[in-house]
Amino acid sequence: MKKLSIFLMIITSLFLVTGCDSKKEENKNDEPANKTENVEGALEDLMTKVYEDIPEEERPMMLMNTEVNEENVEYYLGTTEIEYEEALASESGVGSIPHSVVLVRVKENANVEEIKKTIKDSVNPRKWICVEAEEVVVESRGDLIILIMASSNVDKLQDGFNNL
Repeated sequence: MKKLSIFLMIITSLFLVTGCDSKKEENKNDEPANKTENVEGALEDLMTKVYEDIPEEERPMMLMNTEVNEENVEYYLGTTEIEYEEALASESGVGSIPHSVVLVRVKENANVEEIKKTIKDSVNPRKWICVEAEEVVVESRGDLIILIMASSNVDKLQDGFNNL
């Protein structure tokens, strides 16, 4: 009986390990075909698509979109030192929820990698004072950069962006 239990545990472990490896392969194939190609569309529409696969009940309360401009750019991106065409932030209207998603369309021929580094180095995941975002992600697709500072749904937000 003891040998049978050990054998079943080994078989179960093998299935779990194999399942994890195949999931990693599956995720690799989910990558967008061309990360250098520009994403077309209005930022409002693109932001809606980023959140598309997150059920309403899993989203932060009172999500609001705000146009990023010269007066608030430092609050949303941590710096005034980048040049961009347009930007849109999505945050909870409840200050105790650490959640910020910002789409930034950079100017033509801008150094996207340098801008991403500047944003990553400048943002403050404790900008809400009482709470802190557990993860900070800065990615790009062509001339579009996304900044995600959040404690939940980060993977789903990244997937939404990668699927634009």
